[in-house]
Amino acid sequence: MPPACPAPLSRRLSVAPMMDCTDRHARYLLRLISRHTLLYTEMVTAQALLRGDADYLIGYSPVEHPLALQLGGSDPAQLAQAARIGADFGYDEINLNVGCPSDRVQSGRFGACLMAEPALVGDCVAAMQAAVSVPVTVKCRIGIDRSDRDEDLFDFVETVAAAGCRQFAVHARKAWLDGLSPRENRQIPPLRYDTVYRLKRLRPEIEIVINGGINDMGQALAHLEHVDGVMIGRAAYHAPWLLATADRIIFGAVTPTPVRSAVLESYLDYVARQHTLGAPLSALTRPLLGLFQGQPGARAWRRDLSTPTRGVRDLNHVIAAAQHVLGASEAAD
Repeated sequence: MPPACPAPLSRRLSVAPMMDCTDRHARYLLRLISRHTLLYTEMVTAQALLRGDADYLIGYSPVEHPLALQLGGSDPAQLAQAARIGADFGYDEINLNVGCPSDRVQSGRFGACLMAEPALVGDCVAAMQAAVSVPVTVKCRIGIDRSDRDEDLFDFVETVAAAGCRQFAVHARKAWLDGLSPRENRQIPPLRYDTVYRLKRLRPEIEIVINGGINDMGQALAHLEHVDGVMIGRAAYHAPWLLATADRIIFGAVTPTPVRSAVLESYLDYVARQHTLGAPLSALTRPLLGLFQGQPGARAWRRDLSTPTRGVRDLNHVIAAAQHVLGASEAAD
């Protein structure tokens, strides 16, 4: 089990907040692979956090640091209270979701639809910052619907920055609030990296992190020539081993590159502990599905782990049967 990363918070590389993906189990696995990459929770609405079981909703293992909590909402007072709860839990950053385009999020008046209300976003950020001492950041799109000129994004950032926000993660696609599903909104609107680069040139004092369509460390390094940080989304969830070189390539760490078999062994220890405490095996093993992405035997690995009737003992047999996959992966590493 790795210790919490002692280094100051860096956003040079992060894994995006993703619903049904970046839960505590997936984050634990990612932390075994990269010590320094900033991790984000799934979005938690401020209202749910104020009304629900905070330990269940935002509890985490200390080894997950550096770790940011993403909140959803549009009520400044509620967001301030929720941010305070997150800070009390020890999160390193509180992020406001202004990028999710789903109908459910819109009906609650948060997510990407808030890009049409920059003054309200500014009020939310100001209230959150007044409540906590950790950074309050915003994740947004480059635009929504017909309001997708570069100047629309620049005006939005200008307004929210005037309220005190100094860090923005920008998904380099606009969002269509009507007519496209959340999945289609991640794929169909074209990527406009140059818009995000222009934003950084226009406001060099603001920390700008770019998100969208980034799949490997080579692409990350290319973006870092223009912006302060890179946020990787589903590529890191579906093929988590792409982070294995992140500490060395992105952060300049001199620690050894992790070994897949050692990461797997450590994570299986975690699986055994958490399953004993009541965590469903399916939720615990789901983050492992892509661990051997691109390696010989990866399809059989995914099939074995996806079989719902397997238990912890059966999982160990799956691991034993997959030794040829481990050997091939270590040779490739």
